[in-house]
Parts: sequence; structure tokens; C-alpha cells
Amino acid sequence: MSTDTDTFHFSRNLPLPPDRLWHLMTDAKAREAWGAPGEHTLDVIEADTRVGGIERHRCGPADAPEFEVETRWMRLDGPHDAVFTEMVEIGGMALGASLVTYHLAAEGSGTALSVTVAVSSFVGPEMMADFKAGWSGGLDNLERVARAER
Repeated sequence: MSTDTDTFHFSRNLPLPPDRLWHLMTDAKAREAWGAPGEHTLDVIEADTRVGGIERHRCGPADAPEFEVETRWMRLDGPHDAVFTEMVEIGGMALGASLVTYHLAAEGSGTALSVTVAVSSFVGPEMMADFKAGWSGGLDNLERVARAER
């Protein structure tokens, strides 16, 4: 099977200043509150949020979070830019990998957020919709959390 690739770009204008939004986006426990879309959950198993550090979590349906994700932080230039990789597996089988870039810029009393996700699927092109839906739903949750934190 060949490797399928795509790149997704997301933009949000959020009501928190960059330093407060940065915390929500890089703190592992804060990411549990917004990182999974819809009725899914994200449970942090291990977190080392520093350049070269690794974060491991499980995500998926709340009653059976079967996806395992390993995040490796490549750049943390807070509160402006972050870059990390993610490897997604299920039952020890690699489903795909991504390179994620966050860019935060002050805009009035809030932040203009740009997220770019470059994805490689190892299990076929239909996985792209899952990656995109996961990020879109997670960022929708982030927007709700940011509005509640104002």
C-alpha cells in the first residue's frame, strides 16, 4: 500500500492573548480539555513538554480510547510558534504520522491562530478525512474553552 499525503490549514481568531492561549495549546493537561473532537476523549499518559520531549496519550471514543499517539516536540518558541510530530497507532499498527505547526499572533486583545498539519497516512486515503475531522473538531473545542476562559 502506498503512503497518502495531504496538508490541512486551520485559522481561528480566539479571545485570549497569546500567552494564555499558548498555555492551553502546549500544556498536556489543558490539551485533554480540548484535543479530542465530539464525544471522544484524550487521556495523557506521559508528558515532557520541552524541545525533544515526548508526550504519549490515548484518544478515541470515551468508552474505548484505542488510538495511541506519540507527540515529539521539535520547537517551542512561546507564545508564538510550536512544531511537533505525531505518530498515530492502533494495537501497535502505525496508521499515520503528521507534522504540526502552531503560529500565534496578537490581534487586539486576542490571538490569530494558524495551525498547519501535514499528514502521511499509511492505511489509505480515507484516513485523511479522520485526521482532518479530528483537528477541526479539536480546534472547535479549543475555541469553546478559550471563550470560557476569557
